[in-house]
Amino acid sequence: MAGKVAVIGAGFYGSTTAQRLAESGAFDTVVLTDVIEGRAEGLALDIGQARPIEGFETRLVGRTTGPSGEGYEAVDGADVVVVTAGLPRKPGMSRLDLLETNAKIVRQVSENVARHAPDAVVIVVSNPLDEMTALARLATGFPPQRVIGQAGILDTARFATFVADELGVPCSSVRTLTLGSHGDTMVPVPSRSTVDGRPLVELLDAETLDEIVERTRSGGGEIVALLKTGSAYYAPSAAAAQMARAVVEDSGVVLPVCAWLDGEYGLSGVYLGVEAELGAGGVRRVVPTPLTDDELAALREAAETVRAKQEQIAGL
Repeated sequence: MAGKVAVIGAGFYGSTTAQRLAESGAFDTVVLTDVIEGRAEGLALDIGQARPIEGFETRLVGRTTGPSGEGYEAVDGADVVVVTAGLPRKPGMSRLDLLETNAKIVRQVSENVARHAPDAVVIVVSNPLDEMTALARLATGFPPQRVIGQAGILDTARFATFVADELGVPCSSVRTLTLGSHGDTMVPVPSRSTVDGRPLVELLDAETLDEIVERTRSGGGEIVALLKTGSAYYAPSAAAAQMARAVVEDSGVVLPVCAWLDGEYGLSGVYLGVEAELGAGGVRRVVPTPLTDDELAALREAAETVRAKQEQIAGL
């Protein structure tokens, strides 16, 4: 074990992420914070009391934070900070409906993180994801490779799950990929998707594949509509925890994440869902994926849509 991770926001997403990170044994310390008095402290105690049962030794720290930065000293020196703070979607809400409200929260959190963990890698999961990742970078002043967003791992997992269910095969035999934004301009990549090494386009007819692609794009909304209060957190927390482990372990694993582009795919100056190699400093490098002409056109269209939205958040 090595290092310290802080999870900002102790809602379902944040607390489940903290649990996954604690149980992984990848960190010495997991800090969980929240603005609701006592919530983070109580959940940290609860997760920590599973240590004798689950067999992990991670230290859990819970801390209530205040509007002027009270409590953020618990984050001091964190190697990784996962930002889950913000309001979840309600049925009928788009991710962009959350923009103004969550922008204020994410800006305040980011400024406090920069003050107390100036060398941290920040993983943003607050919605709308692409915009909040860009805002966190502005508010922290960190180099862009140290501020990354979680979306592609989750969207790719949803894509793979739907394919596995449709074909009646184990998820472990399915390899899929999604790029672009976390939302309407998500770009599932069938040309890079396989089942036991066979191209997906050979196993599913075009109509079925289109239906799966569309379900992947609206995967979060489907869960929100069913839950009626709150949004997904089990699969999203698994994705965030995978990213945090890749950073602290300096693993060099290539994962689909929301990363800053500087010339890749002919795109620059925008956060977008791409494959990237992760390590101790965050994104080591963006790994360009061979795409069909249609997929590349969709990715570039997504970039321009996201760029316009990210430019709006600078003043929020």
